[in-house]
Amino acid sequence: MATYREPCIHCGEYIGRDSHFCPSCGSQSPFSLRCPACRKVIKKGDLVCSGCGRSLYASCPSCGSKTFVGERCERCKADLMVRCSNERCGRLQFFENVKCTECGKKLRIR
Repeated sequence: MATYREPCIHCGEYIGRDSHFCPSCGSQSPFSLRCPACRKVIKKGDLVCSGCGRSLYASCPSCGSKTFVGERCERCKADLMVRCSNERCGRLQFFENVKCTECGKKLRIR
């Protein structure tokens, strides 16, 4: 059976359409940007999420500049993700999230 491949929006690597992660760059959302709070698909440049109303811009904890809520800061390229401390989950979460969007466990503050 033929598998269709699409480019990762972060690195351009062609990966299977059913992939949940990009094996090349490690992105959790290789085909679309998602709101860090409700995981609804968003577009770069949106000010707020249409699903939950969360602001889609945050201050980078490394350089302090305003950045879109992606996996890395647009200015300094610092990682904006933290790992859920639940041993069974371990999913990467946006650094401002209070709870894990996957398992609901409270996240530790950096």
